[in-house]
Amino acid sequence: MNETVLQGINLTVGYAQRAVLADVSFTIGPGEFVGLVGANGAGKSTLVKTLRGLVPALGGSVQLLGRDIRELAPRTFAQQAAYLAQNTEIPFAYTVRDVVRTGRYPYLAWWQRESAQDMAIVDASLAFVGMAELADRPLRELSGGQRQRAFFARVLAQQAPVLLLDEPATGLDLIYQEELFRFCRESCAAGRTVLMVVHELSLAARFCSRLLLVGQGKLLADGKPQAVLTSARLSAAYGAPIAVEQSPVTGHFDIFVPPQVIREEKPQLRTLLFGRGTMDEEP
Repeated sequence: MNETVLQGINLTVGYAQRAVLADVSFTIGPGEFVGLVGANGAGKSTLVKTLRGLVPALGGSVQLLGRDIRELAPRTFAQQAAYLAQNTEIPFAYTVRDVVRTGRYPYLAWWQRESAQDMAIVDASLAFVGMAELADRPLRELSGGQRQRAFFARVLAQQAPVLLLDEPATGLDLIYQEELFRFCRESCAAGRTVLMVVHELSLAARFCSRLLLVGQGKLLADGKPQAVLTSARLSAAYGAPIAVEQSPVTGHFDIFVPPQVIREEKPQLRTLLFGRGTMDEEP
C-alpha cells in the first residue's frame, strides 16, 4: 500500500514569477487531518491551489497518490481529490441540490444521468450539513454560511479519498464549525486524508492531527499541534506577539494577542477619528 497520499517536493508557489512560498516540502499519509495555518497573505490559499493544479508551481512538484499531478487527467484528479475553494460563485439560478449533484460528475460519462445510488449520496451529503430542507432553494437566495455548507456538501458527494479545503468554516456558525471539524476527523479515521486551511487556531489544536505553519515566505513548522502552536513560532509567523495558554481542565488552547505598548501616534489618531474625550485615554 502506498503510504504517501499527498506530497510537496521543494515547492515554490506564487503568481507571475513572484514567489509567495519557497522550497516547501512535506509528505502526508492516509488518515491524516492536516491544518494549514498562518497569517493572512502568507500563501496558504496559493499553496492549496497549487496542490490542486489550479496554479502552476514555480518550482518543485506535487505528487498525488504517487503520481505527479501534471500527469493526471482532470477527471482522474477529481476522483482522487476534492477541492473546496475559499470563494465560489455560481452565476446561474442553480438550486442547492443541483450544486451538490455536480460532486458526482467525475464518475459519470457526459451522456449519463445520476443513478439512484448517486442521488442517495447527494441526499446524504445534504442531510449531513443540515441543508436537506433547503435542497430545492436557489443557491443565490441563501446566506453566505448556507452557501458554504452547500459547497461542502458537494465535496462530500464527490467521495474522493483526499479533501483539499480552503477555509471551509468561513461563514459557519459555532455548531457547524465544530460539526465540520468533527466530520473531517471521522473521515480521516475511516482512511481519508484532509488538508484544510484553518484560521481558527483553537479548533485546529483540538481536531487536527498535524499542522503546517507558513510564514516569512517558507514553511516554519510541521508537526503535532502542541509542537507547532507555541508562542515563539506563532509570533514569528504572524509578526506580532502571540500568547498561548493551555487550559488545565479541558486541555484546549487559548491563543491571543496580549496587551501591547501603544504606538506613539495612536492617541493622535484616536483624537482625529473620534474627537477628544474618554477615548483619548488608553484603557
